[in-house]
Amino acid sequence: MVDISTTIGSLRIKNPTMLASGIMDEDAGSMHRMIRSGAGAIVTKSIGLHAREGYPNPTVLELEYGLLNAMGLPNPGIDAYEDELQLLKKSRVPIIGSIYGATPDEFARLADTMQHCGAAAVELNVSCPHAKHYGMEVGCDTQLLYKIVTAVTEQVTIPVFVKISPNVTNIVEIASAAEQGNADAIVAINTVKAMKIDLETRQPILANKTGGYSGRAIKPIGVRCIYDLAQHIKLPLIGVGGITTGQDAVEYFMAGASAVQLGSAVYYRGPDVFRAVCTELKDWMSAHGYTNVSQLVGAALP
Repeated sequence: MVDISTTIGSLRIKNPTMLASGIMDEDAGSMHRMIRSGAGAIVTKSIGLHAREGYPNPTVLELEYGLLNAMGLPNPGIDAYEDELQLLKKSRVPIIGSIYGATPDEFARLADTMQHCGAAAVELNVSCPHAKHYGMEVGCDTQLLYKIVTAVTEQVTIPVFVKISPNVTNIVEIASAAEQGNADAIVAINTVKAMKIDLETRQPILANKTGGYSGRAIKPIGVRCIYDLAQHIKLPLIGVGGITTGQDAVEYFMAGASAVQLGSAVYYRGPDVFRAVCTELKDWMSAHGYTNVSQLVGAALP
């Protein structure tokens, strides 16, 4: 029998697929739908201390091999979002609260509220490529990141995940700062900073000009980042970027990931993509003589 359950720190997940932040996680209803579709865990949209409107349209484009977006972290603020989290307290899968902020105190306060509302873990979004003051500026400063992670881990008892950016040259140093702050896992990667120009108007199409690129095109980047991190970081790794099939998940596992997050795959294959990926993963493992996901983790490492 093939066992595809996995463990990230103290968090036990029935299957290694998670819904990535920002996709079908605006309210309890959409998250319940993803749970029914077979996701092993749900990551909420990124929530801040206060409501944020986000950027004007256009905010999302479908390109040749993926999606380009610049939403601007729109959210109702943590106080309003508590109502949605309360409706998920009895969820049969872990709910991971994604949070963003600018200071250690903001992150700590948000994490505390997420824990109070029943979140099984928190994911620190310190890597949004298009949100000024709340994105890469936070996650690229290793000293600030260390202080943020330390503040959060001292505030809460639930696992703390840190989502980092591929748009840097020192990704191992950034992950190391999170590790030194006692993070429980590293999530890699966030979207790749990109742009699309309209040839007729000679202007960037997105209202924000630049955005984050996701989908199949960034999978090799995500796999490379996980592979690099796995050789220097002792924490569990969660792979994100371009995962749409069970074979994609296997590649991330072999690079060193213990779980994967799916985002754009929901757009391309529909909500049932979680169940489909799990079936494809089991079939591949059975055909190749594997009985447990842990046997795949890091199989490609030197």
